[in-house]
Amino acid sequence: MPKAKTNGLELEYESFGDPRDPTVLLIMGLGAQLLSYPEGFCQEIAARGFRAIRYDNRDVGLSTWFDAAGIPDLSALLARQPAPIAYTLADMAADAVGLLDFLGVKVAHVVGTSMGGMIAQQVAISYPERVLSLTSIMSHIGGVDATPPTPEAAATLYNRPPADRDAYIEYSVEVNRVNWGPSFDEARARERAPIIFDRAFHPAGTARQFAAILAAPSRREGLRRLSMPTLVIHGVEDPLVPVENGRLTAELVPASELLLMPGVGHDLPPDWFSRLADAIAANARRGHTQVGVGVAER
Repeated sequence: MPKAKTNGLELEYESFGDPRDPTVLLIMGLGAQLLSYPEGFCQEIAARGFRAIRYDNRDVGLSTWFDAAGIPDLSALLARQPAPIAYTLADMAADAVGLLDFLGVKVAHVVGTSMGGMIAQQVAISYPERVLSLTSIMSHIGGVDATPPTPEAAATLYNRPPADRDAYIEYSVEVNRVNWGPSFDEARARERAPIIFDRAFHPAGTARQFAAILAAPSRREGLRRLSMPTLVIHGVEDPLVPVENGRLTAELVPASELLLMPGVGHDLPPDWFSRLADAIAANARRGHTQVGVGVAER
């Protein structure tokens, strides 16, 4: 896969579809590599006439790691006390725009999942001229306005994963059992865990990304000012980022639509790929209709 050079770092990315088609930028969540947007999902978006781009955020996967920054004091941040952090969600939003710059993409449809949804929201707030449409999936608006996870799901955020490969696979399966909820599929969880481990095992980066989430203020006022078409997608049974967060996001953004996934936890189940791609494409078409952007502008 190629790497983009931006903001003094390298971002690993992969593109699906015709580069001449409008761009859908896919931003992933906490500690999640670009593989967490499965190829099948990306192909569904490309099949609807878009160029889908997935990438590793900073400090995860094959993008630049920030190990020199050390491990943040998560306990202090959880108590809402000041503590040094390596970077902010705003920095990660600047990375997303930097990737678009590297690729020569002036405007894009921005899609983010979980922490990626937080980053996508920040991109829309800070760089509205670059965002044709926004899709925020199983995310929240940050700060004191975020509805917290269930105790069981919260525990999955604080446990350090084992470095042994076999132990990690079992750990990952159990984390997904909790967070995917009713949509948990053990075969799917076991298939993906070793692939993720072998590509890049890097829990320190996850801790630093989590610190950026905890340090971020509420995006309430910024979201109220958005004017681009916005789609909010959320699993009704999400224990990690409860559905109340999605409902609040949709209430705040003036031009938003809410799509709820019954029987789904914090997960993108394969049997939802086609429906989600249809919804993202429909929201994107609202963006093109609103501003009249042609294919050549991507």
